This record gives sequence, structure tokens and C-alpha cells, in this order.
Amino acid sequence: IGVIALYAIVPLRHAVFDRNGPATGLLIISMAAIGVMLGFFYEWKSAWCSGLCPIHPVEKLYGGNVMGTLPNAHCSQCMNCVMPCPDSTPNVHPRVATKTPAHRIAGWLTVGGLPGFIWGWFHVPDEVAAGNMLQVYTLPMIGFTVTMAIYILLTYIIQPRFERRLINTFAAAGVSCYYWYRIPSLLGFGLFKDDGTLVNVSHAIPAWIIPVITVLTTAFFFYWLVFRPQNKRSWIVRPQYAISSARKLTA
Repeated sequence: IGVIALYAIVPLRHAVFDRNGPATGLLIISMAAIGVMLGFFYEWKSAWCSGLCPIHPVEKLYGGNVMGTLPNAHCSQCMNCVMPCPDSTPNVHPRVATKTPAHRIAGWLTVGGLPGFIWGWFHVPDEVAAGNMLQVYTLPMIGFTVTMAIYILLTYIIQPRFERRLINTFAAAGVSCYYWYRIPSLLGFGLFKDDGTLVNVSHAIPAWIIPVITVLTTAFFFYWLVFRPQNKRSWIVRPQYAISSARKLTA
């Protein structure tokens, strides 16, 4: 559900959330309310953070080869709420969990589809998308389908021992594609005038600087995710396992 929510909500930024402050506020409040409500019925992070959150699949895709492990600021004891735990599993990635068909489908959709989806998203202008909901999804889904097909084909060609390298390559392609378009748009050099502009410096700096920046960021992400040796670390330190009530009584 989290992966489906990712691909369903993000295209709506063009038509709704990038143009309507109250709608964006309502979305954030609704997600916060759902997360808090589920916390009363499900163990710790199992419902929202590791399940329904649409951002979490992306974090697992980009966050595998971490720089270092940090102390756990959320869990005081491990309740085994999610198996495997995405926070404390070394070199975690979207396909690390294959227990159920849902796990496997979510992993495939995230790894294979995200690079093309990002490419398609940046080729949809806000002013056109506001009046054409079909266009909001057309290009992102076309890009999604193309890279998904390439990924599926490569999984049958490449030996299983290179699977992680393949996943990292698609992760680097996704994040590189994002910043390839995001950095120019932030500085006023985007594909569509004023879409996503933070500070327009197009009249203050030469245009050739932007390709240099995007090439350097792409090189960095491929080095960091693909070519840098895997350090076999997790995001955070797993706390001590909790002792069940039954074990406490018997003790």
C-alpha cells in the first residue's frame, strides 16, 4: 500500500499539492492522523513507518550503503515489530524482504519503476497538469513501465550474485535523475518556467554551470551507491530485545 500510495500521490503534486496550500496541509494532517491512530493498534513502527508510509520504500532504496550507524532515537527496546527491521538490517534494500507476495511485488515496483517514474514526473508542467488529470499520470507511468521492463529483463540476464549491484545501479539512476532535473529547477533553469523555482539566478550565473553540477552529482551518487564498497552497516543500532510478559512471569 505504501508503494502504491507513492506512485498515486506524487503525480498529484502537479495538479493539486504544488498549487494548493490548504490541500497540502490537509494531506499532511491526514497522514499524521493515520500514523498516530495506527500506533494504538499495531506494534511500534510496523503499521505506518515500515508499512503505509509512501516515503519509506524510497528511503530503503537510497539508504542501503550508509556512511555510519547512529544511536536509536525512537525504539527503547526491540519488539520485533517488522521482520526484517529496516532500521537495523545491514545494507537494507526494498527487495530484502521476500516473505510474502506483497513484499516481493513492493520490492520490484520500487527498484524497477522509480527511475523512469521520476523522469516522467519532471516532464509534466504544473500549469498544464492542473487542467488535465490524465497527463499527470501518463508520462510518469510510461517512464515507470520502461525502466520496470528493463529491470525485469536484467534480473533474468545478470547472475544472482550481482543482484545487489543491479539494485544499487537503479537506486543511483533514480536519485541522479531526481537531482538532474531538481537542481536546475530550483535555480531557475528548469524545463518549465517557475515550476519548482526556489531562487531564480538564471540571470546571475552562466548556464554552463548547471550541467557541470548535475554531472558531478550523478557521478557522486553512482560512486556512493554502486562503486563504493558495501560497509555492511545498518542505519541505527538495534536496542535490546524486549522480554515478553510470559517470560517475566515465569522468571
